[in-house]
Amino acid sequence: MRKYPIGIQDFNKLIKEDYLYVDKTEDIFRLVNYGQYYFLSRPRRFGKSLLVSTLKYLFLGEKDLFKGLWIEGKYEFEPHPVLHVSFSSLGYKDIGLEAGLHQFINNKALEADITLTQQGIGPRFQELLKKLSADSQKVVLLIDEYDKPLVDYIDQPEQAEKNRDILKNFFSIIKDSDPFLRFFLITGVSKFSKVSLFSDLNHLRDITLVEQFETIAGYTQAELEDVFAPDIEKLAQKTGEKVETLIPKIKLWYNGYSWGTDTRLYNPFSILNLFASQRFANYWWETGTPTFLIKLLRKDFHYNLSQLVAGQVMFESFTINDLNWLALLFQTGYLTIRSYDPETGLYTLDYPNREVRDTMHQHLLAAFRETTKTDSLPLLINIKFALEKGDVEDLIDQVNILFSTIPHQLFKQKEEAFFHAVLHLSFSAIGLLVQSEVSTAKGRVDTVVHTKDQIYVMEFKLDASSESALTQIREKRYGSPFLNQGKEVIALGVSFSSETKEVAEWRAVPYETLLVEG
Repeated sequence: MRKYPIGIQDFNKLIKEDYLYVDKTEDIFRLVNYGQYYFLSRPRRFGKSLLVSTLKYLFLGEKDLFKGLWIEGKYEFEPHPVLHVSFSSLGYKDIGLEAGLHQFINNKALEADITLTQQGIGPRFQELLKKLSADSQKVVLLIDEYDKPLVDYIDQPEQAEKNRDILKNFFSIIKDSDPFLRFFLITGVSKFSKVSLFSDLNHLRDITLVEQFETIAGYTQAELEDVFAPDIEKLAQKTGEKVETLIPKIKLWYNGYSWGTDTRLYNPFSILNLFASQRFANYWWETGTPTFLIKLLRKDFHYNLSQLVAGQVMFESFTINDLNWLALLFQTGYLTIRSYDPETGLYTLDYPNREVRDTMHQHLLAAFRETTKTDSLPLLINIKFALEKGDVEDLIDQVNILFSTIPHQLFKQKEEAFFHAVLHLSFSAIGLLVQSEVSTAKGRVDTVVHTKDQIYVMEFKLDASSESALTQIREKRYGSPFLNQGKEVIALGVSFSSETKEVAEWRAVPYETLLVEG
């Protein structure tokens, strides 16, 4: 039986107790040999804490832990004093951030038999660094999850701002502590603006989007197929699938994270749970439902999160007082970089994989309907069956049931857009390829839904006739780009009633027939 290190972030425990380890020491070798001050952002459960722990034991000189790994024989394991600050274990929710930092500094001083005389977090922290390096051995400073005291209070701006100011004082002495430092790495989920937090750390090299270090956390496709080969074989035997068909399925579910290149990565937490549980399921999302994020998206009416374009400034504009929802989605792992155009400097963002996409759609749909995500699922399955069978009448019946459960007051907001948003999320949440506001040569069609055998070109109207919707599809030639794809193209005009809050009338017709009618 293989031992999967689910939730284990201590490298010493992982190695000594024979847990599975995907060797990242070649990346770590480059990190420690070709630079000194780094910042790395990655989503939660992506291996940041294990990376920090591995660096800790490397710099402590624990050579035996690295036997059989790439770095063995290539690195001089010279021991250094290591100061490892994990903000997730400071207890700031119980005693406050300032008290938690003072407690950490005092405990480390006590462990090293050091007496501190300075007052204030910054001066005492610098004094600790200086005295730890007194024996001509420079200190290695590792700060993990620096942003937890901010992210945990992101919906409480006053507390978040208070914690930000405390962190700023704590970090402010690091640049002037260069004579005492051998190496410094700070990790987190988010990269807050330099103005708001990192103004005194402008010497850090941000390696978040640096190709040289893109695989330092997360699993590559090659690592999956090599390290987890026995697990893939075992899962194939259980499911009755062939390995060559199972691998693309795993890729569809869990692969897809990118930081600006063609390399796609797996979130380790999802893969470890997949093979430990031997079943496909949503593992990553359930480790922290983003209630605040969902509320923010609902409030600002953001529901179509595919193929979003952003410039470089998006990665630098994250502040407590001015939350950039797109930056928040990227940094927390709900969106990833799909492509980058060096000529324009523009990034295209999209969902990384099925696990994230399907669950985000269900949560957003629940937020728009003000209900639970499980309440929507049976209806969504019926909608999918109706679409795949080409039974438009049944589809409309299911859509009316869907809207009948939505509180009346919700329709008062952006009425036509609200119908559109709920339908887009409903189609997307059941795994169908959905395109909304699709641009064509003559305009933008509301929604295009792809099934195995059909392509539905849909136009929605509020308190207008379904015929006017079909006329728009015909005159704007909305369906023409989808012809000759081996599927039936169906034009669907739908009219919603603002009074009854349901479909007032509809008409579906093969697109080519519609062109003839015109």
